[in-house]
Amino acid sequence: MKWLMRKCIKCGKYTLARDKCPFCGGKLYVPHPPRFSPEDKYVSLRVRMKLENKLIDLDEKPFYFID
Repeated sequence: MKWLMRKCIKCGKYTLARDKCPFCGGKLYVPHPPRFSPEDKYVSLRVRMKLENKLIDLDEKPFYFID
């Protein structure tokens, strides 16, 4: 499925243009999240990258943990 909507990085406006923002000339990106699949093949790679880049800490208790 192709995403039609784009969002400008500079001004934050949404557009259907594909190359640059018609309002300010800024770069565009696709604002939609990636598709979710329960059979995610890449979850182990994502967790490993987050651990290597110290984005998650396995020693820290989650915010919902009750003593």
